[in-house]
Amino acid sequence: MEAANDLGMISALMAGICLSAASGLRVFLPLLGVGLASHFGLVDLGERFTWMASEPVLVVVGVAAALEASAYYVPLVDNLLDTLATPAAMAGGTVILSSLMPEFSEPSHWATALLLGGGSAGIVQATTVVARGASTATTGGLANPILATVETGGSILAIALALLIPIAFGITVILTLAWLVYRLFRFIRRDKAEAI
Repeated sequence: MEAANDLGMISALMAGICLSAASGLRVFLPLLGVGLASHFGLVDLGERFTWMASEPVLVVVGVAAALEASAYYVPLVDNLLDTLATPAAMAGGTVILSSLMPEFSEPSHWATALLLGGGSAGIVQATTVVARGASTATTGGLANPILATVETGGSILAIALALLIPIAFGITVILTLAWLVYRLFRFIRRDKAEAI
Protein backbone atom coordinates (compact mmCIF):
# COMPACT_ATOMS: atom_id res chain seq x y z
CA MET A 1 0.00 0.00 0.00
CA GLU A 2 2.79 2.40 0.94
CA ALA A 3 4.68 1.53 -2.27
CA ALA A 4 1.55 2.36 -4.29
CA ASN A 5 1.25 5.69 -2.48
CA ASP A 6 4.92 6.45 -3.16
CA LEU A 7 4.48 5.56 -6.84
CA GLY A 8 1.38 7.76 -7.00
CA MET A 9 3.31 10.64 -5.43
CA ILE A 10 6.24 10.20 -7.84
CA SER A 11 3.83 9.97 -10.78
CA ALA A 12 2.03 13.17 -9.74
CA LEU A 13 5.33 14.99 -9.23
CA MET A 14 6.65 13.90 -12.63
CA ALA A 15 3.38 14.88 -14.33
CA GLY A 16 3.61 18.26 -12.60
CA ILE A 17 7.17 18.83 -13.80
CA CYS A 18 6.23 17.86 -17.37
CA LEU A 19 3.14 20.07 -17.41
CA SER A 20 5.12 22.94 -15.89
CA ALA A 21 7.75 22.58 -18.61
CA ALA A 22 4.92 22.70 -21.18
CA SER A 23 3.95 26.07 -19.63
CA GLY A 24 7.24 27.38 -20.95
CA LEU A 25 5.95 26.74 -24.46
CA ARG A 26 2.38 27.99 -23.97
CA VAL A 27 1.21 29.39 -20.65
CA PHE A 28 -2.50 28.56 -20.81
CA LEU A 29 -2.59 25.20 -22.63
CA PRO A 30 -1.16 23.17 -19.71
CA LEU A 31 -3.49 24.93 -17.25
CA LEU A 32 -6.37 23.98 -19.55
CA GLY A 33 -5.06 20.42 -19.81
CA VAL A 34 -4.83 20.01 -16.04
CA GLY A 35 -8.29 21.53 -15.54
CA LEU A 36 -9.87 19.27 -18.18
CA ALA A 37 -8.06 16.19 -16.84
CA SER A 38 -9.40 16.94 -13.36
CA HIS A 39 -12.88 17.78 -14.68
CA PHE A 40 -13.09 14.35 -16.32
CA GLY A 41 -11.61 12.53 -13.32
CA LEU A 42 -8.23 11.67 -14.82
CA VAL A 43 -6.17 13.47 -12.15
CA ASP A 44 -6.77 14.50 -8.57
CA LEU A 45 -6.00 18.09 -7.72
CA GLY A 46 -5.19 19.32 -4.25
CA GLU A 47 -8.18 20.51 -2.27
CA ARG A 48 -7.26 24.17 -2.78
CA PHE A 49 -7.12 23.74 -6.57
CA THR A 50 -10.48 22.24 -7.45
CA TRP A 51 -11.44 25.62 -8.93
CA MET A 52 -9.18 24.78 -11.90
CA ALA A 53 -11.70 22.14 -13.03
CA SER A 54 -14.80 24.35 -12.80
CA GLU A 55 -16.59 25.09 -16.07
CA PRO A 56 -16.29 28.91 -15.88
CA VAL A 57 -12.52 28.67 -15.31
CA LEU A 58 -12.16 26.12 -18.12
CA VAL A 59 -13.98 28.45 -20.53
CA VAL A 60 -11.84 31.46 -19.59
CA VAL A 61 -8.58 29.49 -19.74
CA GLY A 62 -9.66 27.88 -23.03
CA VAL A 63 -10.28 31.28 -24.62
CA ALA A 64 -6.97 32.57 -23.22
CA ALA A 65 -5.16 29.52 -24.64
CA ALA A 66 -6.66 30.07 -28.10
CA LEU A 67 -5.80 33.79 -28.04
CA GLU A 68 -2.25 33.12 -26.86
CA ALA A 69 -1.60 30.48 -29.53
CA SER A 70 -3.02 32.76 -32.24
CA ALA A 71 -1.11 35.84 -31.11
CA TYR A 72 2.24 34.11 -31.68
CA TYR A 73 1.51 34.23 -35.42
CA VAL A 74 1.39 38.04 -35.45
CA PRO A 75 4.78 39.64 -36.28
CA LEU A 76 6.33 41.70 -33.45
CA VAL A 77 3.53 40.63 -31.10
CA ASP A 78 5.29 37.27 -30.74
CA ASN A 79 8.45 38.93 -29.42
CA LEU A 80 6.42 41.14 -27.08
CA LEU A 81 4.55 38.08 -25.80
CA ASP A 82 7.85 36.41 -24.94
CA THR A 83 8.58 39.26 -22.54
CA LEU A 84 5.19 38.93 -20.86
CA ALA A 85 5.11 35.12 -20.98
CA THR A 86 8.27 34.55 -18.95
CA PRO A 87 6.87 35.49 -15.52
CA ALA A 88 3.44 34.13 -16.48
CA ALA A 89 4.94 30.76 -17.49
CA MET A 90 6.83 30.51 -14.20
CA ALA A 91 3.66 31.36 -12.25
CA GLY A 92 1.65 28.84 -14.27
CA GLY A 93 4.28 26.15 -13.74
CA THR A 94 4.28 26.83 -10.01
CA VAL A 95 0.47 26.59 -9.78
CA ILE A 96 0.36 23.40 -11.89
CA LEU A 97 2.98 21.59 -9.83
CA SER A 98 1.45 22.81 -6.59
CA SER A 99 -2.00 21.54 -7.64
CA LEU A 100 -0.71 18.03 -8.36
CA MET A 101 1.81 17.46 -5.57
CA PRO A 102 0.95 16.17 -2.11
CA GLU A 103 0.31 18.69 0.64
CA PHE A 104 3.40 19.73 2.58
CA SER A 105 3.68 22.43 5.18
CA GLU A 106 2.79 25.75 3.56
CA PRO A 107 6.27 27.27 3.04
CA SER A 108 7.91 24.05 1.79
CA HIS A 109 4.92 23.28 -0.48
CA TRP A 110 5.20 26.56 -2.37
CA ALA A 111 9.00 26.59 -2.32
CA THR A 112 9.07 23.12 -3.92
CA ALA A 113 6.42 24.13 -6.46
CA LEU A 114 8.33 27.29 -7.37
CA LEU A 115 11.66 25.50 -7.66
CA LEU A 116 10.47 22.50 -9.66
CA GLY A 117 7.42 23.91 -11.46
CA GLY A 118 8.40 27.53 -11.95
CA GLY A 119 12.00 26.52 -12.66
CA SER A 120 10.98 23.99 -15.34
CA ALA A 121 8.71 26.52 -17.04
CA GLY A 122 11.39 29.23 -16.80
CA ILE A 123 14.06 27.05 -18.42
CA VAL A 124 11.82 26.16 -21.36
CA GLN A 125 10.57 29.74 -21.72
CA ALA A 126 14.13 31.12 -21.72
CA THR A 127 14.99 28.66 -24.49
CA THR A 128 12.01 29.78 -26.60
CA VAL A 129 12.98 33.44 -26.10
CA VAL A 130 16.50 32.71 -27.37
CA ALA A 131 15.13 30.64 -30.29
CA ARG A 132 12.62 33.33 -31.31
CA GLY A 133 15.28 36.03 -31.03
CA ALA A 134 17.61 34.02 -33.26
CA SER A 135 14.78 33.35 -35.71
CA THR A 136 13.86 37.04 -35.83
CA ALA A 137 17.50 38.07 -36.31
CA THR A 138 18.32 35.52 -39.02
CA THR A 139 15.04 35.38 -40.99
CA GLY A 140 13.53 38.76 -40.20
CA GLY A 141 10.74 36.92 -38.41
CA LEU A 142 9.68 34.86 -41.44
CA ALA A 143 10.42 31.59 -39.63
CA ASN A 144 8.66 32.67 -36.43
CA PRO A 145 5.27 31.15 -37.43
CA ILE A 146 7.00 27.78 -37.89
CA LEU A 147 8.52 28.14 -34.43
CA ALA A 148 5.09 29.11 -33.02
CA THR A 149 3.52 26.00 -34.54
CA VAL A 150 6.27 23.76 -33.11
CA GLU A 151 5.85 25.35 -29.65
CA THR A 152 2.06 24.93 -29.61
CA GLY A 153 2.30 21.36 -30.90
CA GLY A 154 5.06 20.61 -28.40
CA SER A 155 2.94 21.91 -25.55
CA ILE A 156 -0.05 19.77 -26.59
CA LEU A 157 2.15 16.68 -26.98
CA ALA A 158 3.81 17.30 -23.60
CA ILE A 159 0.40 17.61 -21.92
CA ALA A 160 -0.77 14.31 -23.40
CA LEU A 161 2.43 12.44 -22.50
CA ALA A 162 2.52 13.94 -18.99
CA LEU A 163 -0.97 12.63 -18.33
CA LEU A 164 -0.52 9.23 -20.05
CA ILE A 165 3.04 8.20 -19.08
CA PRO A 166 4.15 10.66 -16.40
CA ILE A 167 7.16 8.79 -14.99
CA ALA A 168 8.76 7.78 -18.30
CA PHE A 169 8.09 11.18 -19.86
CA GLY A 170 9.16 12.91 -16.65
CA ILE A 171 12.62 11.32 -16.83
CA THR A 172 12.92 12.48 -20.44
CA VAL A 173 11.83 16.01 -19.52
CA ILE A 174 14.27 16.25 -16.60
CA LEU A 175 17.16 15.13 -18.82
CA THR A 176 16.08 17.61 -21.50
CA LEU A 177 15.85 20.43 -18.95
CA ALA A 178 19.38 19.66 -17.74
CA TRP A 179 20.63 19.76 -21.35
CA LEU A 180 18.77 23.08 -21.98
CA VAL A 181 20.34 24.65 -18.87
CA TYR A 182 23.77 23.55 -20.11
CA ARG A 183 23.08 25.02 -23.58
CA LEU A 184 21.70 28.28 -22.15
CA PHE A 185 24.78 28.77 -19.95
CA ARG A 186 27.05 28.13 -22.94
CA PHE A 187 25.04 30.63 -25.00
CA ILE A 188 25.27 33.28 -22.26
CA ARG A 189 29.02 32.72 -21.77
CA ARG A 190 29.62 32.95 -25.53
CA ASP A 191 27.52 36.10 -25.73
CA LYS A 192 29.51 37.72 -22.89
CA ALA A 193 32.82 36.72 -24.49
CA GLU A 194 31.78 38.31 -27.80
CA ALA A 195 30.73 41.51 -26.02
CA ILE A 196 34.19 42.00 -24.48
